This record gives sequence, structure tokens and C-alpha cells, in this order.
Amino acid sequence: MTDTDNGFFMRIQEAYDIIKEDLRAVELEFKKNLDSDVFLIKKVGEYILNNGGKRLRPSLLLLSAKLCGYQGGRHIPLAAVVEFIHTATLLHDDVIDNASLRRGKAAANTLWGNGASILIGDFLFSKSFSLTVDHGDLRILKVLSGTTTRMAEGEVLQLLKGCDGEATERDCMAVITNKTASLISAACQIGGILGKVPMEKENALARYGMDLGIAFQLVDDCLDYTLNNEELGKAMGNDLREGKITLPLIHTIKNTTSTEREEILAAVEAHELKDSQLLSVVNLISKYKGMEYTLSRARQHVEDAKACLNVFEPNIERTALLALADYVVERTY
Repeated sequence: MTDTDNGFFMRIQEAYDIIKEDLRAVELEFKKNLDSDVFLIKKVGEYILNNGGKRLRPSLLLLSAKLCGYQGGRHIPLAAVVEFIHTATLLHDDVIDNASLRRGKAAANTLWGNGASILIGDFLFSKSFSLTVDHGDLRILKVLSGTTTRMAEGEVLQLLKGCDGEATERDCMAVITNKTASLISAACQIGGILGKVPMEKENALARYGMDLGIAFQLVDDCLDYTLNNEELGKAMGNDLREGKITLPLIHTIKNTTSTEREEILAAVEAHELKDSQLLSVVNLISKYKGMEYTLSRARQHVEDAKACLNVFEPNIERTALLALADYVVERTY
């Protein structure tokens, strides 16, 4: 919970309640825009869009638009756009990672194959820009085109640096900023564009989203080493099994002995990770406080995100955005 401007506590569900009717409209928008004569597009698209998730990105766009006083209806299809883009990246990610699970259920590539997942991800990207042309404007189109370019760069950088034992914290943050945080930032900024607020406020929302997105991914990277998380739909150490070196591991490698470092790299490069190797790596992360360091970075980004909202007058939407920021780190407990 977060202490709000008005002296009361807002739980995360209360933040979502503010936009519950709009979120229902967004869900209807999903279904409408997945309608296709090609049955598999509708089948796979609905499967992954209905497969859990907090709808963080569309929620941030809706709340940001309300915060900025927007009164029209374009926020609904544009909220669908950011979720379509996110969903497309999930479809592509699961193929790249050869993932078998997504949020606790079979991944689309497991059920329908890699080819279908890639092509339907492409369909969702194409549909996203079609909707943006219909309901956005040139500025929103520019934000989203720049964002998807950054996301692609982040994907390629992760491919290059993900298994690299020499990867630095700077490399890790570049991947997170481009691949994850840029779309969250864009969602918030679009709310400001719709509300036609001064550039100071629009930029503040973009920075809020960027810091929030970085914190969100850093926490996810910690969760991977802490528990079998049903919401994330993956077992502990899944990133390690996929050979991904995230910040908890980067910080640990930086502080280990040469023998311990070799032990970690052997686990990263293992064709099939043994339980004993995973346990050893988790123990080393604990020894060198890799998760504590990563969570401290996440909390700082959350505080930076919340500070960005100081340019807005206190109201229920600002309170909800503050609550969402706190939720990002509270979900670790």
C-alpha cells in the first residue's frame, strides 16, 4: 500500500477500480480487432491475451489520460495498441527463448508451433499501427514507431549480451530500458499527448513510465531467483536455464572469486542445468547480495518515478499512479 496525498491508503485493486469500465472497453477492443477470416489468428491472439496479466501498460495509458483531463474515446483503442505490441513481443520472446510456459500455461509456440507464434506476433504489430493511424495522430505514431524500434534493438542486444559472462550493469540496463521500459514509458506519454498537457507534464509522464518500467523488470529478474511464481508462470531459475545473465547475476559475478565465477559461467552455459548447479548459483547470489542490490536499484527507480508526478496537482489518478509504482516493488513480498 502507499500513503496517498489525501492521507488514506490505496490498494492496488482500488487503483484498477478507477478505470475498470475503461478496461472492460479495452477487452472488447481486443476481441473486435482480433476478428479475422484466418481462424488461427483469432485463436492464438485470444489465447495469449486472455492468459492472465495485470494489463499494466493499458492501465497506465488510461490513468495517464485521465490524469491529464482527457475526455474523448481514443484512449480505448490506443490502450489496446500498447497491449497488442506487448503481446506481439511475448509471442516472439517465447520462440527465441524456446519457452514452454507463459504465466503458468502452455506458451503459444508449444501449442501451435514457432511459425504460427512469429507470424501472429507480426499480425499484432501490424494491427497496432493500423489502429494508431485510425485513432492516434502523427505525434502518437512517432512515439510508437520510435518505441518499437528501441524494443527491437533491446531484443538484439539481449541476444548478444544475454549469455555473455563479461556483460556489465550498463549492458543490462540498456536491454531493460529498450526492451521493457520504453513501451511502458510510451503508454504514459500517450496519455499526456491525448490530454494535450504542456510538454513539461508530458515529459514527466514519459520519465515516470521509464523509471517504472526499469523497476518492474529488475523486480522480475529477482523473482526468477526467489520462488516458483505462478503469476510469472515459470520455475525458479528459468532465466539461468535460458542462459540469461540479469542484474542479480551480474552483481554477483563482479564480486566472486575466480573459482566461483567459473562455477556460475558453467551453469549459464550448461545445455541442461542441474538442480545442484542452480542451487549453487542461488547460494552465491545470496552470499554476494545480488538480489538485495537489484531490489535497491528497483526501489530507487520507483522513487524517481513517483517524484516525476510532482508536477501534477494531487488527485485520485495521481494517487493511483503512485500506488502502481509502489506495487512494482511490493509484489516481491
